[in-house]
Amino acid sequence: MVMAKGGACRNTTRGGATVVATRGGGRGPRRTRCRQAVGSPAGGRLLGEAARGGRRGGAARVQAGAEDIALSELTAVGPLDGRYGSKVKGLRSVFSEFGLIKKRVEVEVRWIQHLSKCADIKEVGAFGEETMRYLDSLVDDFSVEDAMIVKNTEAITKHDVKSVEYYVKQMLGKREELGDILEFVHFSCTSEDINNLSHALMLKEGVEAHVLPTMDRIIDEIKKMATLNAEIPMLSRTHGQPASPTTVGKELANVAYRLERQRNQVASTEFLGKINGAVGNYNAHLVAYPQADWESIARDFVTSFGLDFNPYTTQIEPHDYIAELFSAMGRFNTILLDFDRDIWSYISLGYFKQRTVAGEVGSSTMPHKVNPIDFENSEGNLGVANALAEHLGSKLPVSRWQRDLTDSTVLRNMGLVFGYSMLAYTSVLQGIGKLEVNEAAIAADIDNAWEVLAEPVQTIMRKCGVEEPYEKLKAFTRGQAVTKEMMVQFAEQLEIPQEEKRKLLELEPRTYLGNATQQASKI
Repeated sequence: MVMAKGGACRNTTRGGATVVATRGGGRGPRRTRCRQAVGSPAGGRLLGEAARGGRRGGAARVQAGAEDIALSELTAVGPLDGRYGSKVKGLRSVFSEFGLIKKRVEVEVRWIQHLSKCADIKEVGAFGEETMRYLDSLVDDFSVEDAMIVKNTEAITKHDVKSVEYYVKQMLGKREELGDILEFVHFSCTSEDINNLSHALMLKEGVEAHVLPTMDRIIDEIKKMATLNAEIPMLSRTHGQPASPTTVGKELANVAYRLERQRNQVASTEFLGKINGAVGNYNAHLVAYPQADWESIARDFVTSFGLDFNPYTTQIEPHDYIAELFSAMGRFNTILLDFDRDIWSYISLGYFKQRTVAGEVGSSTMPHKVNPIDFENSEGNLGVANALAEHLGSKLPVSRWQRDLTDSTVLRNMGLVFGYSMLAYTSVLQGIGKLEVNEAAIAADIDNAWEVLAEPVQTIMRKCGVEEPYEKLKAFTRGQAVTKEMMVQFAEQLEIPQEEKRKLLELEPRTYLGNATQQASKI
C-alpha cells in the first residue's frame, strides 16, 4: 500500500515484510518500514526477524519522521537523562530498560540452570560444565545489542517478559544438547516471578554499588569537618534567637550521627523475592511434579542471588520491602535536606565562606556574588527524590486482590528515586568541598552575646537557694542588649558562696560550651 501525493496509500510486501511508504504535501518523503509476524510468536521466524532487526538494523527498525529529534542530553524530556545525564550515568546500567532486560535474562537463565540441579525434574537432567559455561556467558556477555533483539521481539508480542523468554529459548536453541528442553525455559513461572527478582536485584545493586558508598562519603566528610572544628565556639540559635553556645564541630557531629543511623537502616534492607507461580501456591509446579519440594527449590533459588525468600505472596511479591527501603532513603534525604538549609543559612550569616572556582559565575548581573548553588541544587533534588519515594512507598504495597497491573508502570520509576538522590548527594559533596569556616564572623557573634549567660547564672542561683532566680534574670536580661559589664554587675551583687561567684565571673560566652567539644571529637 503506497500513499500518493493526494493522500492515497500503496501497500507492498517484500519477503514477508510490509513496507508502508507515505508522502505528505510539502513535507518531503517519509518512509516507514515494519515487519508483520507470520505464524506463532513462539516460532523461530519471529525471533529470527527480531534478531535481524536488532543486530543489523534491518526491516524491524522504524525510521524517524522528519519531525522527530534524536535523543541526546539536549533533547531528553527529563533532566536526569538531559542536563544532569553525565552526573548519574553510572545508574544507567542498573535502572535503564537495558538494565531491567539484563536482569530478566539473568533470572530466566539461572532458573533453567537451577532446574537442572533438581533430581525430581528428570526431563531437564544435569548440565555439563561446558553447557553451564555457555549459559553463564548469556548473562555475563549480555549487551545492548542483545537487548535490542528482545525489544524488537516485544514490538511484535507486546509483552516484555515473554520476549525475554523467546530470546533465551533462541540462545539455548543454538546448543544441540539443550534443544530438547527449550520448553523448560520459564517453566511454571508467571511474569512476576521473573520481574520481582529482577527488580530486587536492581535495587540491591543500586543500593550497594551506588547509594551506600556515596552516603558513606557524605558522612565521612561531615565527620572530618566536625573533628577539625570541634573546638570552635559558635552561638547557637533556637527559634532564630541567640541560645546557649555550642561548637561548629558539635553541630556537624549531630548531622553525621543522624545520617549514619538512617544509612544503617538503608543497609539493613531485606531484598525479598519469590518464584511460586501465578498466585503464590505453586499450582503449576505441583501438578507437573507433585513429589518435588517446590518451596525448598524456590527458597534455594531466591537466596542464590543474595536475596531473602518471601514464602507468602500473591501473584506479586508485595513490595513491602521496597516501601521500607524508600522510607529509609527518604529519612536520610530529609536529614541531608535539613543540613543543606542550615549550611545555606550559616553561609548567609557569614559563618562559612565558599572557595571560588575559576570561571564560575554567581549572578548574571552582580559580579561579586558567590552563591551556595551546590546546597541549593541538593535541596531541590532531595525534594524531588522524596516526593517520588513517598509515592512509591505508599502505592506499591497496595494491589487489588491477587494482583493488578498498576505497580508495573510505577516500578519503572525506581531509578528516578536513585537518580535524584545521587544527584543531590553529588551536589552536597561538591558544596562541602568548597566550605571554609569563617572564625572571625563566628567569634564576632558569640563574643557579643552575653545574654546567653543568663542560663548558667540562674542555674547557680538555684543551686545556692536564691529565690526566683529565673524571674530575676528574666527581668534583668529580656529585651535588652546585655553587655559583659551588666552580667558582671549582676553576679557581683548575688549573695552566694565566693567559689560559685568566682565561677560565674570567669565565665564567657565562648567558654560556656558544656561538653560540645568532647562530643564533636569522638564522632
